[in-house]
Amino acid sequence: MPLTRSSRFFYGWVIVGVVALALIVAAGVRSAPGVFIVSVEQDMGWSRAAISFAVSVGLVIFGLTAPVSGRLIDNFGPRRVMAAGLLLTGVSMVISAAITTQWQLNLFWGVLSGIGTGIVGSVLGATVANRWFIEKRGLVVGMFGAATSAGQLVFVPFLAALATNFGWREASVVLGVIVIVLIAPVLLLMRNDPGDIGLKPYGATALTNIVKSVADPDIMKQAVRTPTFWLLAGTFFVCGATSNGLIGTHFIAYAYDCGIPQVTAAGTLAMMGMFNFAGTIASGWLTDRVDPRKLLAIYYSFRGLSLLLLPFVTDPLGLTVFAVLFGLDYIATVPPTTALVADRFGRKNVGTVYGWVFCAHMIGAAMASWLGGVARDALGAYTLAFLAAGVIAIAAGGLSLTIRRQPKVQAALAS
Repeated sequence: MPLTRSSRFFYGWVIVGVVALALIVAAGVRSAPGVFIVSVEQDMGWSRAAISFAVSVGLVIFGLTAPVSGRLIDNFGPRRVMAAGLLLTGVSMVISAAITTQWQLNLFWGVLSGIGTGIVGSVLGATVANRWFIEKRGLVVGMFGAATSAGQLVFVPFLAALATNFGWREASVVLGVIVIVLIAPVLLLMRNDPGDIGLKPYGATALTNIVKSVADPDIMKQAVRTPTFWLLAGTFFVCGATSNGLIGTHFIAYAYDCGIPQVTAAGTLAMMGMFNFAGTIASGWLTDRVDPRKLLAIYYSFRGLSLLLLPFVTDPLGLTVFAVLFGLDYIATVPPTTALVADRFGRKNVGTVYGWVFCAHMIGAAMASWLGGVARDALGAYTLAFLAAGVIAIAAGGLSLTIRRQPKVQAALAS
């Protein structure tokens, strides 16, 4: 039954639920290599650097897919794009269970999985939040970030237990089937835009009516000429390097090097996801009330300090404390970053512009993922990688304060 504006329940919250579920599963897929890395190393006899390279390929492709995904969503809507991304992701995980060579690892863990999860887990949340919400936009973006954390919280210990008890190949098949099953609720419940069912974005006012209903095809030509875009991309590059790239890929392996069993380490990483869940929702709430630039400065600086201390933490209790502190701002940077993109470049252009900013994030993640493995193989420890990550995170905190923020009214008019 079509919904009208008079409906008491805003259908956008159903959209939030569907997208959150997709992000949870996509996060599970992206966390799988970090869970399986030791098992694959023991099973196949490949070096950690070689396995990390496959992970980095996936992260690069994930990032490069983001601008394409953003453009497709801006022009064709999220429903079909989500379904296609989930199908590709699920198939790649099922087929990856049969790999026997490194090039196959690079193809299925890297290229195909990267494209699939890049379509679903990169700019989708930011785009949907800005299509369906004017008020509570930061909160919704925070909820989507929390969904990513929930994916880590749910899937990391689940996959670790499966890999330990049955094998990493079997765990890959189970994960792939879960992804494919999710296509059904996406096709049944997802809608592209509030206007499709006779609604306006939540909190829309008379001013909102003057905003164009289509994306600006030349927005990137304008964006790349502004220092704001490059500052957002540069700081988000650091975000990816210090979170998904280094910690997301190598935390379990680092804990294993410290003599901690994989399942225990996976539980600690899941705890990081739990606190990231709380931290990202809180960040979304704060983004609606506090200057996003100040939030980014705090988040990056705090992250940098925690990374500088990590090489000196080698016992289970210390790593648990690190997981709590680091988890609070693991991806808390997402709500303020997307808010700045929307305010500066217009909410109808978030998919495209944030897609390229997110691309920088994943390139940073890919470099840190690979170089972290290289540093570990060459030096026998992750110390240098953690210290370097801490320094660049603190630098990103300082750069965040130099970002120019266009007033919301002007951003609406410019979009």
